Amino acid sequence: MKIAITGKGGVGKTTVSALLSHLYASEGKKVIAVDADPDANLASALGVSGNELKTIKPIAEMAELIEERTGAKPGTSGNIFKINPKVDDIPEGFGYKIDNVTLLVMGQSKFAASGCYCPEHALLRRLLKHLIVERNEIVIVDMEAGIEHLTRGTAEGVDAFIVVVEPGQRSIQTAISVKNLAKELRVKKVFLIANKVRKQEDVQFIKNSIGAIEFLGQISFNESIMESDINGLPSYKASPQTLEEAVTIKKSLEKLV
Repeated sequence: MKIAITGKGGVGKTTVSALLSHLYASEGKKVIAVDADPDANLASALGVSGNELKTIKPIAEMAELIEERTGAKPGTSGNIFKINPKVDDIPEGFGYKIDNVTLLVMGQSKFAASGCYCPEHALLRRLLKHLIVERNEIVIVDMEAGIEHLTRGTAEGVDAFIVVVEPGQRSIQTAISVKNLAKELRVKKVFLIANKVRKQEDVQFIKNSIGAIEFLGQISFNESIMESDINGLPSYKASPQTLEEAVTIKKSLEKLV
């Protein structure tokens, strides 16, 4: 199972990613959890805290690794470098292990905003394709809003593309944009999760606004999830209700893929 999770910033992508990672890992399955959001918080949601957080270094900031694999120093553009570097040993060699979960924090190229294609970008893009297309583990990718950095070949390897939405117009607008991008990249299975739901009318509003996207389920608004971040607790320990709602979503997902 290869799952990519996206949505507007703050809607709960990371919480959903952490919950699903925990549920699959608790079944004894090997999970690779990928934090591909520049605002990286997946480690905290999985329960990594304190000094341990400081030991997790984004792949994009591993200068020696990037130069070794691509043949060019990070931060350079316009030079010759390998666009298909070796990446198959990176999860085992550079991932952070949490029980059956291997966490990879991708980070972001400093040149990403300028559109330059640099060694860091080449390594991250190749690694993401390797994880989605070539690995046998459960792979769950916590993505930034939008999916522009996925290649068509990588996107077609995703078994489930999940858009997390909260009640609100800005969240809806982002979800519609993601839906259109997914169609352009020929992603066949796009699903919807309603998060921070306070009443059933919230779910109906989201369904009516988004249109024809398969609905996986909902997660209720819960103060405990917000407090878990302050207290350094993983999302799955914060609220039994939220965990049970995630179990229902997981079951719905497995019926549809």
